[in-house]
Amino acid sequence: MEFPAELRNKINELAEKEELKTLKASAARLSESYRSENANGKRGAVSRIDALSYAAVRMSATFAAVSKALELSLKCFDGAINSVLDVGAGTGAGTIAAALLTDCENIVCIEREPNMLKLGQELCEHLGVQADWQSRDISQGIGAKADLVICSYCLNELPETRRAAAVTELVNATKKLLVIVEPGTPYSFSEMKRTRQLLLNNGLTLAAPCPHENECPLPQSDWCHFTARAQRSKLHKLLKNADAPYEDEKFCFLAAAKADCSPCAGRILRKPQIASGMITLSICGADGIASKTVTKNSPLFKAARKSDCGGEFPPERNIL
Repeated sequence: MEFPAELRNKINELAEKEELKTLKASAARLSESYRSENANGKRGAVSRIDALSYAAVRMSATFAAVSKALELSLKCFDGAINSVLDVGAGTGAGTIAAALLTDCENIVCIEREPNMLKLGQELCEHLGVQADWQSRDISQGIGAKADLVICSYCLNELPETRRAAAVTELVNATKKLLVIVEPGTPYSFSEMKRTRQLLLNNGLTLAAPCPHENECPLPQSDWCHFTARAQRSKLHKLLKNADAPYEDEKFCFLAAAKADCSPCAGRILRKPQIASGMITLSICGADGIASKTVTKNSPLFKAARKSDCGGEFPPERNIL
């Protein structure tokens, strides 16, 4: 799903009122903090400038990752979504993705940083997404419930000693489906494996990406992650000194449900390998990870040709 053009234009309009040098310095600090992976409770985007530079260089990538995670998760969920809670909402990327994918108007956003909250509220209102924005730190309790709870790029900002309690808070806030998104790095995946077990211990059913609830079959040297492509604006390229018109955001995610869940039979873990007359897929299933080669004379070949990393296979929800 494309980042809304009117939202990109609004961010550019707001950024034009600030000094480019100041925005670039803030963007560099935020990028360094993001690369460190484990914020361990340190505050990130604090000032108005920080919030603006975050919106310019990170919001489209966050939107792309959360959108793809939600699309894959909702495909495995059979119930209706009538309310959304975005925990650690930032500048509203996850909120906007959820609003566009669910058409739900009952949305609550929780954010601890005042300037991120104010900008997120402004951007959502500009796009016509109505949400109740509340100032709260997840480590101090959530205090709200919803059918769909989203928590993106948030848990890794908490001190390690508070993450398990935060996951319990998220579970208690979830009526139907919980979706957690984090950076697609080995460190974040190792944390997500711990989160996965906490969700199972709390009685939730894994909806995505895992097609089973067995122990993760990936070796310690590997990690499960997916990719979402985000287009870069002119401002984004300027602040990041980048030339490419897009960036590929790597992310890992978990979706767990309290009811109405239909996990897929197999999840594609890597980009399909295409050769003459055949496509080879790396698929995670209940029996572990297997390599499957689909030849041109197979009824599954058309589906394999359209498949991508993160998708389901076999495509039992698709018409062959």
